[in-house]
Amino acid sequence: MDEYKDLSQEEGPKEESPRRPGAELYEWLQLFLGCVVAAVVLFNCVARLTRVDGGSMDNTLQDGEIMLIWSLGYTPKQRDIVVLNKTPVRLQDWPEPRAIVKRVIATGGQTVDIDYGSGTVYVDGRPLEEPYLPEEMYLPFYPTMQQTHWEIPEGSIFVMGDNRNHSTDSRDEQLGAIDTGYVLGKAVLALWPMERFGAV
Repeated sequence: MDEYKDLSQEEGPKEESPRRPGAELYEWLQLFLGCVVAAVVLFNCVARLTRVDGGSMDNTLQDGEIMLIWSLGYTPKQRDIVVLNKTPVRLQDWPEPRAIVKRVIATGGQTVDIDYGSGTVYVDGRPLEEPYLPEEMYLPFYPTMQQTHWEIPEGSIFVMGDNRNHSTDSRDEQLGAIDTGYVLGKAVLALWPMERFGAV
């Protein structure tokens, strides 16, 4: 007859093998590098931080304000506030290209008309309600910004600053409608200064 042996009682507790010198440091280094890679992917492919440069979006956004923009799977829509890559944005009085923050007024296939007499923007013949404007819009002084009718090509957007009287935007024939490939993302959250914290 076979005897039953309780090996768990016969054998003493197993001793853990001593850790190699530097093993804990190596694990922390792995964790740190993993966080860095995750942050790079997050802020290049999913979302990113950007700083408002100038007053063209007053009072919705203010100069120097830091905000979070969402990029992953984003398709521009009317009224969204977007950040545009600096590559196409180089005008005569700008020493170098700039990334700009503007509001989407119309998308591909739509028409835009501006009646400066009444300060009204029409998209596809319908007036826009724009409670975010700080003051009435007037006819720009610059000849390159005095056009009043646009037909937006497919795959492009027409953008304007909320501070219309102090904004270089799609009204300027040097800039015009922007290809959606230059859209970095939608502004979703104001982060700094703290008193401005909140959804955009």
